[in-house]
Amino acid sequence: MSLTIDRVPAEAGRTQGLTSAEAAERLLRDGRNALPMDRQRGPFRIILEALREPMLQLLLGAGVLYLFIGDTAEALILLGFAILNVALVVVQESRTEGALAALKDLTSPAAFVLRDGARRRIPGAEIVAGDIVVLIEGDRVPADALILEATDLEIDESLLTGESMPVRKRAGGAALPTAPGDLRPGGDDSLHVWSGSLVVRGTGLARVLATGARTAIGRIGTSLGAVESAPTPLQIQTRRLVKIFAILGIGSSVVLAVGYGLLQGEWVRGVLAGITLAMATLPQEFPLVLTVFLVLGAWRISQSKVLTRRSAAIEALGAVTVLCTDKTGTLTRNRMTVTALTARDQGAASHAWALRPEGQEALPERFHRLVEFAILASRPDPFDPMERAFCDLGERFLAQTEHLHADWVLVHGYPLQPRLLAMTQIWQARVGADFVVAAKGAPETVAELCHLTSDALQAVRKDVADLAARGLRVLAVAAARSGGPPWPAAQHDFDFNFLGLVGLADPLRPEVPAAVAACTAGGIRVVMITGDHPATALAIARQAGIPGAHVLSGSDLAAIETPRLASGLEGTNVFARIMPEQKLRLVQAFAAAGEIVAMTGDGVNDAPALKAAHIGVAMGGRGTDVAREAASLVLLDDNFASLVTAVRLGRRIDDNLRKAIGYILAVHVPIAGMSLLPVLFGWPMVLGPIHVVFLELIIDPVSSIVFEAEPAEDGIMARPPRKPDAKLFSTALLLHGLLQGGVVMIAALGIFQLGLHDAHGAPAARCMAFVTLVIGNLGLVLTNRSMTRSAFCVLTRRNRALVFVVFATLLALTLAVSVPWLRGLFGFAPLGWPRLA
Repeated sequence: MSLTIDRVPAEAGRTQGLTSAEAAERLLRDGRNALPMDRQRGPFRIILEALREPMLQLLLGAGVLYLFIGDTAEALILLGFAILNVALVVVQESRTEGALAALKDLTSPAAFVLRDGARRRIPGAEIVAGDIVVLIEGDRVPADALILEATDLEIDESLLTGESMPVRKRAGGAALPTAPGDLRPGGDDSLHVWSGSLVVRGTGLARVLATGARTAIGRIGTSLGAVESAPTPLQIQTRRLVKIFAILGIGSSVVLAVGYGLLQGEWVRGVLAGITLAMATLPQEFPLVLTVFLVLGAWRISQSKVLTRRSAAIEALGAVTVLCTDKTGTLTRNRMTVTALTARDQGAASHAWALRPEGQEALPERFHRLVEFAILASRPDPFDPMERAFCDLGERFLAQTEHLHADWVLVHGYPLQPRLLAMTQIWQARVGADFVVAAKGAPETVAELCHLTSDALQAVRKDVADLAARGLRVLAVAAARSGGPPWPAAQHDFDFNFLGLVGLADPLRPEVPAAVAACTAGGIRVVMITGDHPATALAIARQAGIPGAHVLSGSDLAAIETPRLASGLEGTNVFARIMPEQKLRLVQAFAAAGEIVAMTGDGVNDAPALKAAHIGVAMGGRGTDVAREAASLVLLDDNFASLVTAVRLGRRIDDNLRKAIGYILAVHVPIAGMSLLPVLFGWPMVLGPIHVVFLELIIDPVSSIVFEAEPAEDGIMARPPRKPDAKLFSTALLLHGLLQGGVVMIAALGIFQLGLHDAHGAPAARCMAFVTLVIGNLGLVLTNRSMTRSAFCVLTRRNRALVFVVFATLLALTLAVSVPWLRGLFGFAPLGWPRLA
């Protein structure tokens, strides 16, 4: 396929005027995951960052004040809690770092190399000097290398030179120097390729000279600082809410401390009361929860063979309304097999052949020339599944005939063009012999090249329709002779003879119908976009369960004006004979209609559509580097069902995040109320720093780990997608959290008032109110575990993290109210369990 730089996405090709450092910085920025995969930290750095947390600083400040007033025991306990808090942060962050490390391994770019005589795909990090890398159209060059073989090889080096036009390359051979030395990128006919540049045309082989930081772009990259990614909508909402709560919390804490000191004359106690209120109101859990959910969510999604390159995609998964997918390799297995042949000469009757499931011993002679030229129209070392299918058929049936030509030389070729869906190759058997021309491509294009009569054209169309109606991908094959160079400028100038049609079967993946049905039930519209014949596309769509009987072809799409396109897409779920650049029009049209679009793609020309979609999904197996860089998600197994699983997980992550946020809002209401109201009404203080820290040790793991591990809701794919403009911190969520927390606070205050009439007075009331708060906290956890079912119904759902937290909390509470010295530190009276119950 011939590609030109004007169809490379802007991020990859339009860097004219940039310095090499700026261009390299752009590459590093665009290729960076929004998740902080390149910023993994050790335990020591995590501890240092934890010490900068406001909660820990308040805790240490309270400990210093207790030392000042001579309460050494409580000061040491607070210090112990501080150490425990840091340990908890290290455990949570280490789990996050582990997930990031696993994701970083997956994001390592891959490249094809020749090792032990075979072509293998390996991670880019495993490439070493001396490796032979395969340069394939659409891929990034993985290392600085010397070109050994080149076929129409053109490279976009704009990331290094700032020049937007691709440069021509030629083979240098193994005898040339093995180090680039003072060579620089840029200019035609260079013998070297450079890491980070893009193969925009042709193929080649190159021997690696330098990798990593020793490459030209690596030397630039080592001098660049970290480039920060733009915050996602969720991060923006979280920061805004944290700022509002922090201002309110710190302001009320200062007012409380000053008011208590002025009214009671006890400034130290006033400061302790202010610190307690600040600890109770600061929403330090919000950023932690968001980070843990996004990182562990990306890790969970990666377990389903879907790599998350940008965290914003996780946010958008729950809102997807249109899922645009390729056919070949995504809905189907991408394992092409020739199952039907139709041999036809100009004006002659057709002869059909079909591959029987039990196999055949021989292929009739009349079909030999058709298979022969299908192979000659393919690349010598085919990678494309269709071309491999032609070669497999030839090896099976033509091995002992004169129709296989391993010794022929390929002298010229005409690649597939967007406006001419056919490719032609010219071969020579020996020096001085005539040249043999072979062409294959879309039946209507090859028929046009052969200048068929109207009757012959109608007959070909009938044969194509018959094959396509069986769900086969149909290609036509033609042959010609040439006297030699100079070669004509276009394929139309050859005198082609129409040989016949080849029908290829690509079976549907068995899991696709169920995945499509799940999308339909979940309010997600599945749209198939393919370059195949309309009848083939419609047959595969029916097998997959994609609704609709209407097919819109690429020519029909081109005839629709853009203002009318959005309305013209209603009811159409199958698009055939679509060119890559038309995918961008479809994405923009769906988005203009208010849809949230996920688009799959694998080629260089798919990159603009992937970038324009709300969620671009690249193919990890057959996709190009450019497509992967433009995408937000990468299907590691190229399977449509994996994408649907990612959507399901995205909905689960969205649900659990809202549950965690609701719980955090609810649990802070009684803690803040019990810290503030007794002081305002002149009652004995209920909570001190030690009590708030105890509660925070429950809140942090519950909100960040327990809710993240919560299973998906029943029927999660049987409800409509989340509205795109739905806010995480909605008014309904805030009111629901305040209401839940208010109920717990009223209960705790009521119990506190009852306890004041006990013989032990305030210590008994404090103990009873604290137990009520802890039990109420656990009740809030159970209440928020499900958005659709009652707390009792969700008790049967397994969540090992929750079981651990509940048992640890009840054990700690038992020790606090039972062990005398702990009871003294908490200010509790020695009450028996019957009275507490």
